[in-house]
Amino acid sequence: MDFDLTPEQQAIQQLAREFAESEVRPQAERMDREERFPYELVAKMGELGFFGLPFPEEYGGAGADTTSYALAVMEIARADASTAITLAAAVSLGAMPFFLFGTEEQKKRYLVPLAHGKQLWGFGLTEPEAGSDAGNCKTRARLEDGAWVVNGTKAFITNSGTEITGGTTITAVTGARADGAPEITNLIVPQSTPGFTRSKKYRKMGWRASDTRELSFADARVPEENVLGERGEGFRQFLTILDGGRISVAALSVGLALGAYDEALKYAKDRRAFGKPISSFQAIQFKLVDMLTQIEHAKLMMLKAAWEKDRGREFVFSASLAKLYAGEVSHRVVNDAVQIHGGYGFIEEYPVSRMYRDQKINEIGEGTNEVQRMILAKLIGI
Repeated sequence: MDFDLTPEQQAIQQLAREFAESEVRPQAERMDREERFPYELVAKMGELGFFGLPFPEEYGGAGADTTSYALAVMEIARADASTAITLAAAVSLGAMPFFLFGTEEQKKRYLVPLAHGKQLWGFGLTEPEAGSDAGNCKTRARLEDGAWVVNGTKAFITNSGTEITGGTTITAVTGARADGAPEITNLIVPQSTPGFTRSKKYRKMGWRASDTRELSFADARVPEENVLGERGEGFRQFLTILDGGRISVAALSVGLALGAYDEALKYAKDRRAFGKPISSFQAIQFKLVDMLTQIEHAKLMMLKAAWEKDRGREFVFSASLAKLYAGEVSHRVVNDAVQIHGGYGFIEEYPVSRMYRDQKINEIGEGTNEVQRMILAKLIGI
């Protein structure tokens, strides 16, 4: 067993860490308070090549691996979860469908600007009545005069309404299968499509600087060739996307937990009570050690899932396990970090307050904790 990162992986992690410390951390509190999308940071991440990390150079990517990408997400989340989810959603949900299922023409047209960070793209699976029950898709599309006519609503779609968003890839029912089940197809819907509208940004508990919206389609027409992959394969394709995306969410959870641990450790060394730093008290020491133990466990699980994916092995079990555990670890660690801060942890000027709000979605997005347990139960044969 070799736990060493390759020189390339170490270099990417270090680059992400330096970017997070110098560029992201100083702006995180203000972006959250103002609910301001980080356009400048997105541009910088594009220049640094983060959006193209797992894609081949021929499509504008860096030719790196999943592990490198996960490490970059982790380091950025350590400073700010909003910036990290903007990157993670752009890569795992926005660009990856084009890479895995797009035609050569679609890859050149859509993937290249996404890999360069010049554009963002949405991933439209979730609906008001189709979250955990992802197969209960209500959005419909019918072929009419060489175009798909789309009607329906998508909910909680990240990166779907920014000034640099190019469009959203959505699931839609396009007919019925031979067994009577809905035929679900992925459709590429450019931002300029008539009948395609975006609501105002949600007012969210956390991830306030990220872009999340509801999307509506009222007789929105897209060309027949805007099918991504094969007709009727949309649901299977989106599940494949979610499997890989869970690694990036696990990385985000680990990074957020690390950020909270960093803040708690620093505060414990600086804060004095009864004439000495509170870090000298066993109650605080034990809490910090327990926090770090859980983080290291979650990080190893995340890296194992990324390692398996990079080697072409079956990684669904590891990814789901990592996503589940890392999300719960981020919850516990951030909660303990707030506790160590005492009353100051309840004050918005302290980063742990923002982190406490940001962490909850880690147990919901990319499949809730309950859905992960359903997946894992099925995979172990029960």
